[in-house]
Amino acid sequence: MIKGVIFDMDGTLIDSMQSWSDADRRFLLENGIEPPPGVSDIMKKLSMREAAQYFIDLGVRMTHEEITRRVEELVYEEYASAIPLKKNVTETLDILDSLGIPYCLATANYRSLTDVILKRFGIYDRFKFIYTCAENGIKKDDPAFFPAVCSLLGTEASETAVVDDSVHCIEAARDSGFFTVAFYDAVSADREEARKAADLAVSDMNEFAEFVYSKHNK
Repeated sequence: MIKGVIFDMDGTLIDSMQSWSDADRRFLLENGIEPPPGVSDIMKKLSMREAAQYFIDLGVRMTHEEITRRVEELVYEEYASAIPLKKNVTETLDILDSLGIPYCLATANYRSLTDVILKRFGIYDRFKFIYTCAENGIKKDDPAFFPAVCSLLGTEASETAVVDDSVHCIEAARDSGFFTVAFYDAVSADREEARKAADLAVSDMNEFAEFVYSKHNK
């Protein structure tokens, strides 16, 4: 039985992956650098500081802090006004609330972008808490990441679902004893690997909600 849920945000609750792919390329081009093939796949596995270092290694003449701030600026307006919520997210939160299941958000994204988009959709206050990599100094694929989040949620790992679209995060959560849910869609680059690594794979958040509901009503 699922007694707690840790949600990823980008690519899971919101449809933002194309925005990041575009931002990576725009940033490099405005610095006179041709984006290398597969740059977006590389970037999504890096922390903010690692991403900044990657850009520096490609030849960007800026500090880590300047790079981080500029990339944030490039995508902020899209988070504030354009990026859509995935289907059935609000309905899924309604079901979790009806079952008394606490849930939180764990993201590698900027806190400013996280706050603005969750508030835009009116779901910011529904999460028990928001846990970001930057604020806590730990990457999502670090073995300590999900246990640290779970300790704040107040549930046991084996009874806590981690819902994520990234295979490296799913594997980290699985290896730490969590029930893992791979969320994938047509544009998910590593969807097959994520599906194989996870305990449950869904392409619509409603499938996860139905799974949790069925387990609680046996």
